[in-house]
Amino acid sequence: MPSCGWLLLALFVAALTGNTIGVVAYEQTERNCSLSPPYLPSTAVNTTLQLKKLQEQMLLLNISAYIIPGTDAHLSEYIAPRDARMAFMTGFTGSAGTAVVTQTKAALWTDSRYWVQAERQMDCNWELEKDVSISSIAEWLISEVPSGDEIGFDPFLFSLKTHEDYRINLESSNRSLKSVPVNLVDQVWKDREPISSHNLTRLPDRVIQRPWQKKVMQIRDQIRDNPYEPTALLLSALDETAWLFNLRGNDIPYNPFFYSYTLLTMDEIWLFLHTDRMTDELRVYLNASCNGSLCVQLKSYDTVRDYLKKYVAQPRVKVWIGTEYTNYALYEIITPEEKLMTSSYSPVLTTKAVKDDTEQRILRDAHVRDAVAVIQLLMWLEKAVPEGKETELTAADYVNKCRSKQKDSRGPSFETISASGPNAALAHYSPSEESSRRLTVDEMYLVDSGGQYLDGTTDITRTVHWGTPTAMQKEAFTRVLMGNIEISRTIFPSGTRGVNMEMLGRRALWEVGLNYGHGTGHGVGNYFGVHEWPVGFQGNNIPFRNGMFTSIEPGYYKENDFGIRIEDVAVIVPVHTKYGHNYLTFDTVSLVPYDRKLIDTSLLSSEQLHWLNKYYETIRRLVGPELDKQGLHEEKDWMLKHTESFMMSGSSVSVCSSSLTFIALAVALLHNII
Repeated sequence: MPSCGWLLLALFVAALTGNTIGVVAYEQTERNCSLSPPYLPSTAVNTTLQLKKLQEQMLLLNISAYIIPGTDAHLSEYIAPRDARMAFMTGFTGSAGTAVVTQTKAALWTDSRYWVQAERQMDCNWELEKDVSISSIAEWLISEVPSGDEIGFDPFLFSLKTHEDYRINLESSNRSLKSVPVNLVDQVWKDREPISSHNLTRLPDRVIQRPWQKKVMQIRDQIRDNPYEPTALLLSALDETAWLFNLRGNDIPYNPFFYSYTLLTMDEIWLFLHTDRMTDELRVYLNASCNGSLCVQLKSYDTVRDYLKKYVAQPRVKVWIGTEYTNYALYEIITPEEKLMTSSYSPVLTTKAVKDDTEQRILRDAHVRDAVAVIQLLMWLEKAVPEGKETELTAADYVNKCRSKQKDSRGPSFETISASGPNAALAHYSPSEESSRRLTVDEMYLVDSGGQYLDGTTDITRTVHWGTPTAMQKEAFTRVLMGNIEISRTIFPSGTRGVNMEMLGRRALWEVGLNYGHGTGHGVGNYFGVHEWPVGFQGNNIPFRNGMFTSIEPGYYKENDFGIRIEDVAVIVPVHTKYGHNYLTFDTVSLVPYDRKLIDTSLLSSEQLHWLNKYYETIRRLVGPELDKQGLHEEKDWMLKHTESFMMSGSSVSVCSSSLTFIALAVALLHNII
C-alpha cells in the first residue's frame, strides 16, 4: 500500500478507537508562513488588530519602534494576566521573551525552551528570533529603525541592567531610547483585567516565628551596620513586602503576592499598595493609625514615585536598592548618584533565603503531605493508563485534586507540567485541550507539579514508564538520577556557591555525551514563590548557607521522543565531618520514590545505592504514618513496594563516586570560583 494509504488507515483506526489524540498527532501543529496563503494551526492567535492600534499610538508619539518585555513593574518571573502585554500583542504565552514592534514589522525573541510553542501560537505578523541577547535585539532595531529616530519603552518594565545594555548597544548608532510614562499596550488593550478586589490576609501565628516588627528591626540593623551608610531601603520585588509584613494576596496566579512597594527608613515605614484591600483588622495589625517607628503608613500604590522623589529631595539621605528587582522608573529619580546605594539583592531577599526554625519545620511537614498527593497520582496512573482512557490533562487535574484535599492546601504552586512522549521533550510544556496526548504504556511520562500550602511551597518532578523502556531511556534516566544523587549527597564548606556543584548534576550525562539545557535548581519559598531567588545553582545566586531550601533537578530531553527530569527539594543542613567544622550537605525533603523500572543499578556506585536506600527508608519513616493517618492503606502498600531496598551488589562503577565529587570541588577551588 502507498505511504498515504498507511496514513489514512492509521487515521481510520484511530477514529474507530476513539483516539482523537492520535488524530491530532498527524496534524501540522506549527505555522508555515512560507505557504500562500500561510498555514496557521488552530492554536495561533490573530494579532492584526492590536498591532494596527499599537502602531497608531506610536505614530502619535513619533516613535519608530516600541519594546514590550514579558514582565511587570516588579520584574517578576510569574506575572498576572493583566500584565501579560507581550502575550496580548503576540499570542505567545511563554514565560520568557521580548517583543518589538515597528511601523512595518513585528518580532519576538525567546529562548529554545519556547521555540516550538511560539511557532504554534503566533500568526505570520511576527518573526521569531532565536538569539535572545539584548545585543541581538539592538542589532535588529538598528537595521529596522531609521537613523536619528527614537525607540520607546515603558521604564517600569525595564531593569537597570536592561536599560544600560540597550543604551550601550544603541549609543553609537544615532538611535536613542525614549522613556514613555504611559504603557502603550495598555492604551489599546480594552478588555484588560482589573486588579483583584480580594482583601489581603495575614499569616496565622502558628506558621510564624518572627512577627513583622521583629523582621523590620532585623532589616534596620542591616541598614544601620552597612558601611556605605544608607538611610532608607526601597523594596520592589513582590515577595519582599509580603515576607516583611507576613501578608499574602492573590494578584499573581499560583503565587500569593500582591502589588506593593515598601520604603523603609530608620524612623518610618511607607507601604504602597491598593489600600481598599486592607481590612480594619489588617490596619490594626500594621499599626496604621499611629506615627511611631513601628507604625506602617499606608499609601496608594501609584504614588510610590512621588513619595520617593520627595524623600530623595531631602539633604543627607541615601536609598539602598537591590538592582535585580528595581525598575528603571524608580531608579531614574534617585539623583544625584550620591543618594543611591546598590547591591544585587536587597537585605530582605538574602535574609528571607535562610529559613528560621519554624519555617524549616513546617516546610518539611508540607512536603510530607504533598508526597501523599503525588503517591496517589502515581498509583492511580499505574492502574488507569493501561485502560487507555487517561490524558495529560486528566492526570494534571487528578494531582491538583489530590493536593486540594490535603491540610492547609492553597492550590497549585505553578501550572502542572504533565507531558507524555514527545511533549515531555519540551522542558516547560503544559497540556491544553488542543495538545493533550493520551497516556499509553508505550511512552515515558513526566509530571512536574507543586502545591501551595499555608505552611510551605512544594515542587517535585517524577518520570515514569508503564511499559518496557528502551535501553537508552533506562540509561538516560539512571544517569539523570545519578546527577540528582551526586549533588544531594555532596558535603561542602559553608559559603560554597551552587554554581560550583552544578556540574555534579551533569557529569554522569556528560560521560556519554548527553546534557540538558535548563538550570539545575532554584530556591523554594514558604507559601511563597516556587522559584525563590537568590538561592540556586546559577552564577548570580548567593552562597549556600544552613537553612536554605533549593530544588535539585537534572534532566535529559530527546527531541520529538521523550523527556526525563528528576526534581527534589532539599534543605541545606550542617554535617559533622572527621576533621573540619562548618560544613554542609543537602537533606532531601521531597518524599516520593523513583520509578524502579527505569533504574539500571549496574550504573550506580555503592555510595549512590547506599544513599538511595537511605532515602527510601526516610520515605517509609515519614510518609508511612501520614498515609496511615489519612486511611490510605492501598497507597501505603504501593509506597512500601516501591521503596524496597536495592541490592548493593548491583554496583559496577569502577571509580569511587566520592572521589570524583572531591575532585570536582577541588577543581572549582583551584579556579577561585568558590
